[in-house]
This record gives sequence, structure tokens and C-alpha cells, in this order.
Amino acid sequence: MEVNKEKIQFFLQFFFDKSENACQVAEIMNGVNGADIVTANYVQFWFRRFRSGIFDVKEAHRTGRHVVDIFDKITEIIEVDRHVRSHRITQ
Repeated sequence: MEVNKEKIQFFLQFFFDKSENACQVAEIMNGVNGADIVTANYVQFWFRRFRSGIFDVKEAHRTGRHVVDIFDKITEIIEVDRHVRSHRITQ
């Protein structure tokens, strides 16, 4: 059974609000959704976030280069010279 990460994080927030223990929450989640859905460490990570006041369960926007821009440059280099070395591409 595939479970959405965002859905799991909402459940974790629910259990956090009820002041549940992280290990017990992991056991409950794995019992309901199947084995190895979450680990106790994963639950503890989210409980730390909630304790620090971060209740946004959606992933934050990450800074950095867009993968599409890099991909376009790499394909352009390869189209010019199909035998180009990987060291040249990284430069």
C-alpha cells in the first residue's frame, strides 16, 4: 500500500498534538499502513520540527540551479562532441 508522504506527516502532527511517544507512533503507523512505513527516527525528526514551531508539512522550496538548465547545457556539449569526457562536461 503506497502512502503519500504529506499524508503521513499530517498523521504525525495529529499524534504530536496528542503528546504521543515517537516510538509508539512509529509502531501504530506501521501497524496500520504496513511494515516499514516510518521509523522511530523519522517520527522523532518530525516531532523536533513541530516542537520548534515548524508545522508546514509541505517540502520547502530549495535554492540552487535548476536541473533543466544544467541538463540543457550538458546535452548541448554532447551534441557538439559525442566523445567528450565527463571531466570536460563538469568544467
